[in-house]
Amino acid sequence: MKTIKAPFKLPNTLHLHYHKEATAALALEVMPAPAVVQIPMSQHLGAPSRPIVARGDSVGLGQPIAEPVGAVSAWAHASVSGVVKSIGEGLSTSGRPTTFIELENDGLDRPGSTLQPRPDWASADGKSLIPLIAAAGIVGMGGAGFPTHIKISPPAGRIIDTLIVNGAECEPFLTADQRLMMEKADLIWNGIQILRHILGGPRIRVAIEDDKPEAIRAMEKAMARADGDVEIVSLPAAYPMGAEKQLILSVLGREIPSGGLPADVGALVENVATCAAVYEAIVLGQPVTQRVVTVTGPLIRRPANILARIGTTLADLIAFCGGLTGQSGKLICGGPMMGVAQIGADVPMGKTTSGLLALPRESVRLFDSMPCISCNRCVRACPMSLLPCTITSAVEADQLETVEALHTLDCIECGCCSYVCPSRRPMVQLMRQGKARVQLARRQKQEQEKAKGKQG
Repeated sequence: MKTIKAPFKLPNTLHLHYHKEATAALALEVMPAPAVVQIPMSQHLGAPSRPIVARGDSVGLGQPIAEPVGAVSAWAHASVSGVVKSIGEGLSTSGRPTTFIELENDGLDRPGSTLQPRPDWASADGKSLIPLIAAAGIVGMGGAGFPTHIKISPPAGRIIDTLIVNGAECEPFLTADQRLMMEKADLIWNGIQILRHILGGPRIRVAIEDDKPEAIRAMEKAMARADGDVEIVSLPAAYPMGAEKQLILSVLGREIPSGGLPADVGALVENVATCAAVYEAIVLGQPVTQRVVTVTGPLIRRPANILARIGTTLADLIAFCGGLTGQSGKLICGGPMMGVAQIGADVPMGKTTSGLLALPRESVRLFDSMPCISCNRCVRACPMSLLPCTITSAVEADQLETVEALHTLDCIECGCCSYVCPSRRPMVQLMRQGKARVQLARRQKQEQEKAKGKQG
């Protein structure tokens, strides 16, 4: 095993001030389980989970409380033992409405997991482990939230020759993955080996930005005796280096075709936290009931990297960190580039919540959006080589054919265009609108074609 520099240069990146100093050197802390948790049914891509418990039911820690619905969905589990207090509606950290299962904690952590550990995984058929990963409710914990059991089951005819493990963590302020690599490198490496076994033995590339030397050293030590084609790739610290398509391009030099998937170029990307969750599920029989969250920002009295239970509210996270030092201007789940501003602190964290950023009112400036001045900065900054200025103007003009023709669905919503726009145009929001309209139009067209087929 060796460490190499990224073999391919990534075009169109930003060099940001990462603001990681407040938490990069802080060890993980285990936050006591709160008195009440609210488990969201929508904390992954795809259809929301469906509750399988009722008000008043007694549940154990790790017990399945919601089942997947449809082809793309995930199980949800109790993150505490106790009683189902209520099942109601609210907003998730994504800002979308969802159902919540509210659990009253009895403080006992009575075990309720139904997973059967497989410490002998190396002697098992790799495909037989996929249902265990599904049953554990594992999703992409880097933020995307795609159910892992689907991701590691590539379509027929697609061969995965490289598993890229994402330890880049390129968002400013966030250090959850960095601390996980520094403190739990062995656990991550064991999870990587399980995934390699499931995928049939592809080569391994663990990608970490070069501004995290302690994390690189920790992973080097854990992987010192690795066999096969295994390397750590030291990436230049640039944004959005940790995006899936950008990682594949930087590490392998392969460009995913428009509308394509990583499997189309023989690659699969998994976050380091996801790899750790795979180990805990397969070897320890533990579903996803907790995750590491960075709580930081100028307003946080005591910034920290916290191992917290799924369903913990943002208010409880803040209270554990000593509260706020002033009046909040904005609470963001995730980082400042791709994170989502919250309507309040009573929203619960989910499996994809990697950070909570609290910004004071005086630092949150409001700008009046002005017309595009055709400066081309957003084009030069776009890591997907799109034309954000043209696309957003087409969205505003409701020119849907133009929006679709300009490959708007390839936008990764990284925020680079908004960051560099001198006119302060809401570029990301307009790109999201454009993507949503294109997707809606395609669904409506498919439904119309099905209806015609039935009539014929």
